[in-house]
Amino acid sequence: MNTLVNKTSKQAAINWRSAETYFSLRSTSIFALAILLLVPAKAVFADQPNIVLLISDDQAWYGTSVQMHPDYPNSKSDFYQTPNLEELAAQGMRFSSGYAPATVCSPTRASLQTGMSPAKNLWTKAAPTMTEASNYSLVPMPHRRSLRDEEITIAEVLAEAGYTSAHFGKWHIDGGGPEANGYDGGDGNTANQNAWPLDDPENPLDVIGMSHRALDFMRRADESDTPFFVQISYYPLHEEQNTSPETLARVEARERGTVHDNALVSAITEDLDVGVGIIMEGLETLGLEDNTYLIYMGDNGHRDKDNPVRSSSLESQAPLMGAKGNVSEGGIRVPFIIRGPGVASNSWSHEPVVGYDFFPTFAEWAEIEADQLPEGIEGGSLVALLENNGIGEVQRPNEGLVFHFPHFQAGSPQSAIRVGDYKLIKYYEGNRIVLFDLSKDLGERHNLAEQMPVKAAELELRLDRYLASVNAQMPRVNLQFDPQKPTETRTGGQFSRTIPYDPEDDPKHIYFPHLAPLIYPNL
Repeated sequence: MNTLVNKTSKQAAINWRSAETYFSLRSTSIFALAILLLVPAKAVFADQPNIVLLISDDQAWYGTSVQMHPDYPNSKSDFYQTPNLEELAAQGMRFSSGYAPATVCSPTRASLQTGMSPAKNLWTKAAPTMTEASNYSLVPMPHRRSLRDEEITIAEVLAEAGYTSAHFGKWHIDGGGPEANGYDGGDGNTANQNAWPLDDPENPLDVIGMSHRALDFMRRADESDTPFFVQISYYPLHEEQNTSPETLARVEARERGTVHDNALVSAITEDLDVGVGIIMEGLETLGLEDNTYLIYMGDNGHRDKDNPVRSSSLESQAPLMGAKGNVSEGGIRVPFIIRGPGVASNSWSHEPVVGYDFFPTFAEWAEIEADQLPEGIEGGSLVALLENNGIGEVQRPNEGLVFHFPHFQAGSPQSAIRVGDYKLIKYYEGNRIVLFDLSKDLGERHNLAEQMPVKAAELELRLDRYLASVNAQMPRVNLQFDPQKPTETRTGGQFSRTIPYDPEDDPKHIYFPHLAPLIYPNL
């Protein structure tokens, strides 16, 4: 019996010890139990590693100076400089096919906490849902914007194994904040707007401040002989205007790149890298480097405005198609680096991995059995992969990876599935599909759907069956849609504004150039 699987409340759920385990303990000899009770807590948890997860915001797979694929020189920035991330990559393993669970931030963050995909979580967008009055051809279903009380977070599971946890920086999934969801410390129920006033030139976007707060938490945990899990969700690359003037001056003196030329974005990227360096140096100073897994991941792809030529253009020099707000590779493939015990230095893995794989990975590091995890976990542990020089397969309940974004943002409602090297994207507006072999076409330039109709049909069926199995929310036809009227969208951030919707933000227009003018003749 597993109380994490069949829960009636969160309090009952986190008590994951089963009756079977209890009675087996009673059969243990009194002598053995007495010895166990005399063992100090430090000895009990001595083999459990610490875990530190660093999350960046809106950072491209190729948005650092770390080359993310050994065969693609342009899988790193030609303008941004991140020496600390370069050092981290040299000390650990780079995942060339590392994915964020979602193409926007909040669904990724909820997925990391719960170990489930956004499609299953029914949380697929950060901004409020559009309605019929927004005048789009399809209407997304309302999506939730808060963690539920009954949901079990990774911090709550790790607590049962003796861990203390903290979350610093951008939470952005409500539910009372980290302290109401199993964390023992942190910055509270924060969101994007908390970054707006963070313009201290000595501490841009609180990167330095939150890094030191996190290290202080780690120090106190270590002094109490307690293993820890700390997530640091940095605000950059949001609010790049709050970058350090000193960093900006240094960046502006450099020659611009072909793919990247935005000095503000470069500067805030480099300010973020300073925070990474503080954590790395701090772990070494505390003597925790050898027993701590340090992970770096982006929450979704880059904003298309960060490139001189939009990445949803055939003329772009970017290695990936698309950006934040669509499920092309540019919207979901992100920097993904892990350093820690047993991880070979300067190693690579090309196995597709995703953010919600962290849930079972962290649990395995904490010596929690897989059958003691909450019901419905969709990730697979990366431990075997990390211990085998990046070679192997991740075992998940479902084959392949699904990315579900039934919304308009940088494009129209769409979903994708990747199985092996093949990836299919389904566009609901116009009911179109595209198919790619990522081993030969990482940039998703060549649609193989007509050349390989059987493979396309197979993947579309897999996608449809998965979405149906988790009751994923799907867009519906807007009966009030008038193609002659303007369609507008509202940008996010501190300087939010309303702008006309541009179908050419969507890579779909490259594969089906005739589709957008038929639907939006006034654009």
